[in-house]
Amino acid sequence: MSRDFREVDRETLFFLPPSVQDWLPEDHLTRFVVEVVDSLDPGRLTSAYGHGGKRGCHPGMLLALSSYGYPTGVFSSRKLEQATWNSVAFRTIVANSHLDHDTIAAFRKRFVEELQNPFAWPGRWAL
Repeated sequence: MSRDFREVDRETLFFLPPSVQDWLPEDHLTRFVVEVVDSLDPGRLTSAYGHGGKRGCHPGMLLALSSYGYPTGVFSSRKLEQATWNSVAFRTIVANSHLDHDTIAAFRKRFVEELQNPFAWPGRWAL
């Protein structure tokens, strides 16, 4: 008895580039984390950066990446970097870019106090 299977074709290119918005279901935790972080006023974080030099990663994206890592069990900067390559959820958060673990670690070190609980200090975040 012969079985009929769907063809496995890993070589066909997309006709149009896919949107990261299409990669996850509407009720995925990633969407919730991004929505919450986007609703915060990142002024305290963005004002800590100087002008000039190489364009950096937006602190809101780094905050969302770190915030999503904790409930999913991805804690280290190296594992977060790897997840931006291997996990659709993490790729969605970083808009299909890939961050270096040094960038993630430097962000966490720079804003260690703010990352403890961004909602605990009145006036730091405006909802």
